[in-house]
Parts: sequence; C-alpha cells; structure tokens
Amino acid sequence: QVQLVESGGGLVQPGGSLRLSCSASRSISSFNAMAWYRQPPGKQRELVASLTRYGLTVYADSVKGRFTIFRDNAKNTVYLQMNSLKLEDTAVYYCNGDHSRGQYWGQGTQVTVSS
Repeated sequence: QVQLVESGGGLVQPGGSLRLSCSASRSISSFNAMAWYRQPPGKQRELVASLTRYGLTVYADSVKGRFTIFRDNAKNTVYLQMNSLKLEDTAVYYCNGDHSRGQYWGQGTQVTVSS
C-alpha cells in the first residue's frame, strides 16, 4: 500500500509564502505523475499543479507564476512552493500520486491565508 503524507500547511498573511511537502512511501519515479489538488471551503476539489515522471508540469491558471511544483527523487518527496499567496488560496491541499496500480491520496494539509 502506497502512503502519501503532506506537511507544511499553516496560517500565512496575504503575499506570504509556504512550501508544502508530500513524502511517498515508495519511489516517486515509479509514479506516472504527482500532483497537488486543493479543496476550498464549500467547493469542489481542483487541480493546482501536476508533474509527470518526464518533468512536464501543468498549473491551474489561478496559480501560474506564483506556485511551483518540483520533486526530490532521492527523498521521494514532491513539493509545492507557494508564493504571493492570496485569500482565495485558502483550502485543504492534497497530494496525489498517479500510479499504474491506482490513484493515491494524502490526508491533506490546511492552508489558510488571512490577515
């Protein structure tokens, strides 16, 4: 069973930065892609950013230029660097792993942007 564990969430002021981490229990290079999703209060879960095993990235329009997804294969960890945070970035952020054996999700980490 694959486990994904997120960390790094918290409370930050508008304009601030946070870095989320997603640690996998197996090699992340075995995944077709790793991604970050978020679910704002009262809304559906949405894709924030994804990173394929070949290094291709996709970002939601709302975070382009502010967020960066990257990985450290040696640590089996995927990161989401979030800069210039806005109030509307408040959400529970989930790590997702697309593997040949199925889709895997972390438990989520809360990010709250508030003044």
